[in-house]
Amino acid sequence: MNILILGSGGREHALAWAVKQNPKCDRLIVAPGNAGIAQLAEVADINILDGASVVTFCEENAIDFVIIGPEAPLAAGVADATRAAGLLTFGPSAAAARLEASKGFTKEICDACAAPTAAYARFTEAAAARAYVTAQGAPIVVKADGLAAGKGVIVAMTLDEALAAIDDMFGGEFGAAGAEVVIEEFMTGEEASFFILTDGVNALPIGTAQDHKRVGDGDTGPNTGGMGAYSPAPVLTDAIAARAMAEIVLPTIREMARRGTPYQGVLYAGLMIKEGQGRLVEYNARFGDPETQVLMMRLGAQALDLMLACAEGRLDQAQVNWADDHAITVVMAAKGYPGSYQKGSEIRGLTRLPEDSRHMVFHAGTTEKDGRICANGGRVLNVTARGDSLAEARNRAYAMIDHLDWPEGFCRSDIGWRAL
Repeated sequence: MNILILGSGGREHALAWAVKQNPKCDRLIVAPGNAGIAQLAEVADINILDGASVVTFCEENAIDFVIIGPEAPLAAGVADATRAAGLLTFGPSAAAARLEASKGFTKEICDACAAPTAAYARFTEAAAARAYVTAQGAPIVVKADGLAAGKGVIVAMTLDEALAAIDDMFGGEFGAAGAEVVIEEFMTGEEASFFILTDGVNALPIGTAQDHKRVGDGDTGPNTGGMGAYSPAPVLTDAIAARAMAEIVLPTIREMARRGTPYQGVLYAGLMIKEGQGRLVEYNARFGDPETQVLMMRLGAQALDLMLACAEGRLDQAQVNWADDHAITVVMAAKGYPGSYQKGSEIRGLTRLPEDSRHMVFHAGTTEKDGRICANGGRVLNVTARGDSLAEARNRAYAMIDHLDWPEGFCRSDIGWRAL
């Protein structure tokens, strides 16, 4: 079959890598892709936020299956457009993607189905929000309601930080995403990611992971889009996962269906785990990044079969076959990230690295210039490895990094430390 993946990051490179291994895949196109993706698939320059353009491209290229990677095209209704054109599609409708696109909407759903989550309040103007946090005190969490590229959440440890976050959001720091603000209680515990496929009725858990959000070793410094991840997440035990399915995920799926907006695709539940129970931190309407990289490393070719079963409404007949293994990914970022950083520096040594079922470098922000691979973003590479133990996977990943020659880049040296 001919398959189109929308997106240009490390998540999409990992999805493409897994899909390409499945014999069902005849032709693979990724739009717009990146320099790493271009080494294993065709890339195409189309506007992935415009449903009509995506549909036209699919018709011209005889595409059988569309996989939507990032949140922005989902929120823009691209899945609605492709489904309306009769194209088999992996990814939720715009109405269902509100579970990620609006923090307030997620809270509304949690209220409706009694899913355990943090206490919260919603605000549309700064004065009331400032009065609320002043009364509540710190630590407290301030969230821009809309999509802010993973950066619209401020965990304020002091009242001054919380007030500054409110002023920034209502002052336009996150654009339209900050027009409404959700303020939540600060939850303690350990955070982990739980990934579930759903066809709107059936649900199939497909794995766990743990992300490292802060830029510096020991989880210090500002939040980022993610500096590394590993799978599985030992903190998210089978018992906690089963309870989260029963108390959070399945009630959410049923509530979305009841509202006439069934959720079809991957549902990523961020859970705060304490004393044997997970509470919902947030939902994402797509695979996480960089968690996808470790999930795909472990799932391999079956990832395509699972996504097809999801899109075709056959999840009740599907199952995940896990190897008893571990995977880890270490993000290499441009110096200065998550603040200002330089683009255009050359990355040397990539051709020296192995590319197989246990070693892979997934490109996140790269471009090719005259045969050279150059940095073109904040998070640039995802150096990913599998092993029989997490320690073995970690050692393989960092050994790969040692062979890279990119003085303009950096990484954390302690990815996986919580589990190790």
